[in-house]
Amino acid sequence: MSPQAPVFEWPVRVYYEDTDAGGVVYHARYLHFLERARTEWLRTLGFEQERLRSEQGILFAVRKMSLDFLRPACLDQGLRVTVAVASRRRACLDFDQQVLDAADGQPCCRAQVNVACIDARGMRPTRIPEVLLSAFAAAPTPSAPTDALANGDMPYGL
Repeated sequence: MSPQAPVFEWPVRVYYEDTDAGGVVYHARYLHFLERARTEWLRTLGFEQERLRSEQGILFAVRKMSLDFLRPACLDQGLRVTVAVASRRRACLDFDQQVLDAADGQPCCRAQVNVACIDARGMRPTRIPEVLLSAFAAAPTPSAPTDALANGDMPYGL
């Protein structure tokens, strides 16, 4: 992750539905955690997915993803999912993301995610609207409160 890139954090709690028979987070569930954090990052910048579709005529779709699983996360564990924009181009964004143990900050999973902007009607790549690019560049991305994870409380009704 670039040291200058502002990092957004979103809290996640591991539920039974996220785990395999051994109580360890099933590898595909990390995709859900990463997606939720990117969606909440957009929301903090003032852009909800449905409004982007209806007002801007665009959608964001994952084009490419690389994940490194570093250590297991387990049932009831508090996690922090980070989002940092690694690069911006006319029609896509590259994100560096991590899923961290909320208690000790150690990474459980690292991901590089390439997201394409597509036209909602034609489902073809299109330019990211300037209003979004300006918001991505100008707005520092605030972190969601994560101190509550250490004592078992979940912010935002999670």
